[in-house]
Amino acid sequence: MPSSQSTAAAPVIATLAQRELVRFFRQRNRVVGALVQPIMFWLLFSAGLRSSDLGYAFFFPGTLAMILLFTAIFATISIIEDRREGFLQSVLVAPAPRWAMVLGKIGGGATIAMLQALLFLALGWLTLGLASALGQVVAAVLLMVAIAIALTALGFFLAWRMDSTQGFHAIMSVFLFPMWLLSGSLFPDVPGSWLTWLSRWNPLTYGVAGLRHYLQFDGAAPALDALPSLTMCWLVTLGFAVLMLALSWRIAGTRTTGDLL
Repeated sequence: MPSSQSTAAAPVIATLAQRELVRFFRQRNRVVGALVQPIMFWLLFSAGLRSSDLGYAFFFPGTLAMILLFTAIFATISIIEDRREGFLQSVLVAPAPRWAMVLGKIGGGATIAMLQALLFLALGWLTLGLASALGQVVAAVLLMVAIAIALTALGFFLAWRMDSTQGFHAIMSVFLFPMWLLSGSLFPDVPGSWLTWLSRWNPLTYGVAGLRHYLQFDGAAPALDALPSLTMCWLVTLGFAVLMLALSWRIAGTRTTGDLL
């Protein structure tokens, strides 16, 4: 019985994930934004931070995290749109486990986020000169996958209770932007600072720290001693992903009664 359910769920997961990708590539403004945004960020950060004592290579992992965060979250706006169009209701009454719908939506959004992040990683590799070994780059990409899944699941969890895209954007401004700022993306750790203490409770901090461990650039010597260990980075990131997947599956079984209610 469980095996037959898994077999029936696989086409649902693949179809929903493919639908997210098809919707993305058919919307030319989103495709152009996805291509231009990493280049724009790279030009602004490299030009504006080149004279910084930290060096603009310091900000590269944080920019990767920002791309993953905002692309993954924006991708889950489709949940609100699907509810308005009636598509989500038809999926929910289909003879397939609800977790298949959750994995399909999250898988599609995470894939879109990874495509954009990989483009930015390639730009950094070409312009900065990546000094990391191939194994480190592969490990960084795998960590990015875990971050993308966790953040897309977070977006799913928030969007499920939303009735309007305006309310979703408000939550993004109040909750998600501070999440990125407190991840250590822009500022190095200051021992004893309340900001550093607060950032340790932010799961995205460990994703950014893990990327700093793996992504090293020519002529840049980032201070890694103050960062959490790689083991801790992986444990927190994977735990965050599993937790958000579980919460998304759980909330998908509830009825929506209004924004965050």
